[in-house]
Amino acid sequence: MRAIMVMFDTLNRRMLSPYGCDWVKTPNFDRLAERTVTFQQSYAGSLPCMPARRELHTGRLNFLHRSWGPLEPFDDSMPELLKKNGVYTHLISDHYHYWEDGGATYHTRYNSWEIIRGQEGDAWKGQVRDPEIPECVSRKPGALWRNDWVNRGYLKSETDMPQYRTFESGKEFIRRNLTEDKWFLQIETFDPHEPYFTQQHYKSLYPHDYHGRHFDWPPYMPVTESEEEVEHVRYEYAALLTMCDHYLGEILNLMDEFDMWKDTMLIVNTDHGYLLSEHDWWGKCTAPFYDEVAHTPLFIWDPRCGCKGEEREALVQTIDMAPTILDFFGLPIPEDMQGF
Repeated sequence: MRAIMVMFDTLNRRMLSPYGCDWVKTPNFDRLAERTVTFQQSYAGSLPCMPARRELHTGRLNFLHRSWGPLEPFDDSMPELLKKNGVYTHLISDHYHYWEDGGATYHTRYNSWEIIRGQEGDAWKGQVRDPEIPECVSRKPGALWRNDWVNRGYLKSETDMPQYRTFESGKEFIRRNLTEDKWFLQIETFDPHEPYFTQQHYKSLYPHDYHGRHFDWPPYMPVTESEEEVEHVRYEYAALLTMCDHYLGEILNLMDEFDMWKDTMLIVNTDHGYLLSEHDWWGKCTAPFYDEVAHTPLFIWDPRCGCKGEEREALVQTIDMAPTILDFFGLPIPEDMQGF
């Protein structure tokens, strides 16, 4: 038995065609829904990035009593439990928070891991001279903003993009280990997290008349931009989401080509959504956590039951991922895990 988790960051449920969106182009999410169970009542527990991943590892709520931070020595980590019980675990990610303070104890719980560089403000390429930054609606001061514009200078083609390289590494792992049993692969991309930077052929799928300033990175604050700017950044998000859909399709192609559906669990999930001007806010960090942020997409294929093309109304959260995967491999669930 094998399991693959494809995790996107900041994947908006309301903008996926299986959940009723009729204007964002996500045909491979439709394919996915035909082959899996689509969960209608999936919700984030703790957020944003690392609190959500602590839940993913530990099956335990993190929010309110603990902020952004590393796994602790006393934490029961799902990938580590798999590793200790003979299930090979591999993480491939361009989510750069894994490699910095506050996230640096997560990736070491896997047997092996691959780091893909260049997302957002990842301190990737060294450049003393300041990069050329266009006049923007939301100028972000500091190293994060500067690093992002340095990184963009190295992402000229689609094959340079971190998401492309993340999925290529995932496909390589799958092909190399097709004949092996008992492994768990986590393919995790930072996209479609802001900034909404992608290639022009994805943007061209969403033509619109825009004459404003460069705007593909909304701030975490109340909306002060014009309706034209709001519409534009939604299209920028949609273009990046369509790129995510494309690379999801490549994993589905491998599942089809090698008939992996018979013995391989597939989970496609996210940590949370994002307000794209709804409730007059940008971002994911304002209270209360509205449905657009907390209500998440989730798709699961379990070869043991073979249920596909169905919907479920069961209430599920990120804390349910760890016990679900441990159970799939026949391992006991620690008593401190709160999920099912």
